[in-house]
Amino acid sequence: MRRIYPDFHDNPDIEQAYAYPEGRPWLRLNMVASADGGAWVDGRSGGLSSRGDKRIFAILRGLADVVLAGAQTVRTEGYGPVKPRESWKSIRAGRPAAPPIAVITRSLDLDLDGELFGDAASRTIVITCESAPTARRKKAAGRCDLVIAGEESVDMRVAVRELHERGLTRILCEGGPRVNAELSADGLVDELCLSVSPLLLGGGAARILNGTAARVPMALGQVLEEDGFLFCSYRREERP
Repeated sequence: MRRIYPDFHDNPDIEQAYAYPEGRPWLRLNMVASADGGAWVDGRSGGLSSRGDKRIFAILRGLADVVLAGAQTVRTEGYGPVKPRESWKSIRAGRPAAPPIAVITRSLDLDLDGELFGDAASRTIVITCESAPTARRKKAAGRCDLVIAGEESVDMRVAVRELHERGLTRILCEGGPRVNAELSADGLVDELCLSVSPLLLGGGAARILNGTAARVPMALGQVLEEDGFLFCSYRREERP
């Protein structure tokens, strides 16, 4: 892997390249897309990935306090708990061995008996709303850290605040596109880490943001490259 922007460097330190800013909460999106903007192949992101993308994906998880994802992404991608890695020991010093998964869901349509709610290094968090079915809420409360954020739908501002109050201020969001769009529209996204696959996809795949218009100005921070894949980092421009 090499860095090609803002300067050239062979074999950059990826942990350092993606280090969080000190002294403030930070929410980053991590997504992969085709060269024409598609966010999945046959409904899943794996067909767009590469060895380099998977390496960065693992480091971003190791750096994060919590991994946030929508219920559709959790179901489609078959999420389980994040497993600790030996290589994370230094970057997770003083924190749990692995970050918890936090799931955004309005309906609580989740397999509450599945692996994600089993034996995890960090207890799974589920963020839902008052309108979620009462029986599902009761069952979920016994299997996870259940958070109510909003009435008819999940209020993303409240959801992020609840994570901060638990000391989880370095948030890594892995989508999907609708969750990304809601976070962006609410002005909660600080950074986009985007892997661009050298593939023209076409078809009906959603873009990495799919929903309410956001129009968030972003500045390009860095570009890494490996095997034709580009790994771009954009940070939100601070308004005067």
